[in-house]
Amino acid sequence: MPNNRNTFSPLAVWRRRILSRAVHHGWRRVREWGAVTAEHPGGLRFGRIGDGTRLAFPQGTVFGEKWIGLGAHCVIGEQVTLTAGLMPDLDLGPEPILTLGDGVVLGRGSHVVADTLVTIGSDTYCGPYVYITSTNHSYDDPHEPIGRQWPRMEPVAIGPGCWIGTGSVILPGATLGRNVVVAAGAVVRGHVPDHAVVAGAPARVVRSWDPEKGWQPPLRTPAPVPIPADVTPEQLLAPAEPGETSVPPAG
Repeated sequence: MPNNRNTFSPLAVWRRRILSRAVHHGWRRVREWGAVTAEHPGGLRFGRIGDGTRLAFPQGTVFGEKWIGLGAHCVIGEQVTLTAGLMPDLDLGPEPILTLGDGVVLGRGSHVVADTLVTIGSDTYCGPYVYITSTNHSYDDPHEPIGRQWPRMEPVAIGPGCWIGTGSVILPGATLGRNVVVAAGAVVRGHVPDHAVVAGAPARVVRSWDPEKGWQPPLRTPAPVPIPADVTPEQLLAPAEPGETSVPPAG
């Protein structure tokens, strides 16, 4: 039977605490130093990377940076893959293949694979593990292994202001309009109009905006109340007194 006499001794506990603090402190430093920005690109040389854009460390697979343009104030989470071209070291011509507008957010573990044009509009937010690709396997020849058949490529265009939920897949040829909501786990192909909510695999429109009738079918929950402009962060975070709300009413 193992001797655990010293497992919880004061000295062992102290050593473990010091080591744990050192590991966490070191990892925070590594994440800080390993992040990619316009000022500190590391080994990545993007065609464009705007001010305020940050790729968290560790990054996922990244190649074809010369043909990748990142707008300003984008947030790229950990382990996000960004690729331009079927493989590294290809000459893809004078124009960018993969373009992110200003303020795009790509959640942790997402993949954006651009073998032909992929455009993500400004202020589009993607949850974690979203997969966006302009390429799909073909299976025309039933006698040839699918992985050996030449893939199909179609451009992907995602409009500005979209919200793409966790685990969604955007397939080649998909075009999403402005302010589209993609439900978690949806598989999107084809055209999605402006101001629509899509869900399912394959995704279909489950709610849309009518200028006269509003959302159809109507939303099940009331719209959130905006925070008044004169409310300070201290007021917002202060605990509410019994019978009161934490945010003063507007007006």
